[in-house]
Amino acid sequence: MAPLPKGVMLNAYPDSIGKKLADIVELLKRPEFKDAFSLFYILPTFFNSDLDRGFSIIDYDINEELVTPDDLSELNKLGIQIKLDLVLNHLSVRSPQFQDLLKRGKDSPYRNFFIDWDEFWDGYGTVGPDGLLKPDKEHLDKLFMRKPELPILRVRFPDGTLRAYWNTFYQKVDFDEITALDFADIKGLDPKEAHAIAEHVKIVIKDKGYLTSTDLEHIAHLEDDIIRAVCKKRDYLGQMDLNAHSELVWKFYDETFRKLSAYGAKIIRLDAFAYLHKEPGQPNFFNRPGTWEYLQRLQDTAQKYDLIIFPEIHAEYGAGIHEEIAREGYPIYDFFFPGLVIDALERGNNQALLRWIEEIEDKGLQTINMLGCHDGIPVLDLRGKQINGTYRSGLLNDEYIDATIEGIIRNGGMTKNLYDSDGKKISYYQVNATFFSALGEDEQKLRLARAIQMFMPGVPQVWYLDLFAGANDYAAAKSGRTAGHKEINRTTLTKSDIEAGLKRPIVLDQLDLIRLRNTSQAFAGNMTIIDTEPHLLHISWEHPGETLTLRADLCEHSFTVYEDKGTDERILLSFES
Repeated sequence: MAPLPKGVMLNAYPDSIGKKLADIVELLKRPEFKDAFSLFYILPTFFNSDLDRGFSIIDYDINEELVTPDDLSELNKLGIQIKLDLVLNHLSVRSPQFQDLLKRGKDSPYRNFFIDWDEFWDGYGTVGPDGLLKPDKEHLDKLFMRKPELPILRVRFPDGTLRAYWNTFYQKVDFDEITALDFADIKGLDPKEAHAIAEHVKIVIKDKGYLTSTDLEHIAHLEDDIIRAVCKKRDYLGQMDLNAHSELVWKFYDETFRKLSAYGAKIIRLDAFAYLHKEPGQPNFFNRPGTWEYLQRLQDTAQKYDLIIFPEIHAEYGAGIHEEIAREGYPIYDFFFPGLVIDALERGNNQALLRWIEEIEDKGLQTINMLGCHDGIPVLDLRGKQINGTYRSGLLNDEYIDATIEGIIRNGGMTKNLYDSDGKKISYYQVNATFFSALGEDEQKLRLARAIQMFMPGVPQVWYLDLFAGANDYAAAKSGRTAGHKEINRTTLTKSDIEAGLKRPIVLDQLDLIRLRNTSQAFAGNMTIIDTEPHLLHISWEHPGETLTLRADLCEHSFTVYEDKGTDERILLSFES
């Protein structure tokens, strides 16, 4: 596989700054941003989508409200390569494929494009009184769950049948107000009875979220008419899992890679890839060997279009999945880095961070790292894990991980959890906060965090809101919108916000550090960790004729960047606490 491109990567939604991608392009043309970025990861509202801020794709056509071909042409003229997403595991309920399935049922060519829950678990579970097949406990206990309830969305087809489809991630089901008038066309039903039924249906839907035959046993003779009327009042969204056993799905992936390449993309992030391979009796998260077989097939397809793919995955360090992926030649996301930086700055200790840097170097890992991103700050990833009776330690012990979590929450962060098959919370998954707020909105800590990132191996990815030292947006988190409290770190910056931000030293200082990483030949050379006391961090990069060195104090949060071009060492950047 080809190596990752060099340089620094910006990360934003098309409408993170201003109102559309054209506004970000204009920002990148400003003198303050000259030579700062060589790459741009544009999040998937780039495409037509409807839920989870872009990760519920309707189709991979350009979202013309936010993006134009001219924008992509301008990025190309600026020498900025594009990274985009392929959301492997799912498509929106509103995708043409699922809509065709809803319209035609078993006659749809997309009959097997999505995963019928009952068909998947046939022979491995029991149908309950609600008509839903529940997997046997031995299988259910193995499932890796993203939410406390079963990962399904129940939909009704034109023939009146109610079917459950696999829905690992988000769903949203709404019913318009149901009144007696909705049953006015049902023969033999007087207004008083219609009112009573409407009240009964509202209670059932509020309690369960859906309506089945068992809820209408007392009026079974009217069941079909009532359900048909209620279905007209329902609207739902959902990210429907794709059936990778279907060759039509693989044809769809091929067509999508072709589209992404035509947009000018060079790097494709495989979102939620670890959930794609599903098989009864397995956890359905990074199933082996099936996941590897799928990845190889995706790699073969991507190569047709000269694309670099890399799998996105959250898992405990102790599970060693990042090493497995790297051994197969794929780049990895460095989800360990953000928590390690916070730990180093809060404890004033370099040991855990250095252990990880040395591992990246020793094992030749290709990484993309970040401080903040569109998601939360990972914490689960730092933990150890019991594997086949042997415990592999994490990058941080549980005491330091808990302290990191508590510190971010104390500074206003919000948590997201994972669940077991009984709906019991099993761990924090991530903490949602801006990285600036996670650091207590301490500008000097943010400067040092950015300096450390710019001296890390791998490709540095910079979240737009971190660059502008954005604070937690509690109003957005409270409103929830399409992604709940993730919105705490997704504030849209107006043009006036940008003008004010570009007058702030914390923003300009970060741009200086980013520009240095993006342009200096030293970072094309070899990295050396210089032995120091634990409260210090000294990292040097050397390329023939040029050496850059970061010398930082993790307790005082002061640091200096030195340049040596074969003559005298000189200070390029220096920041005192």
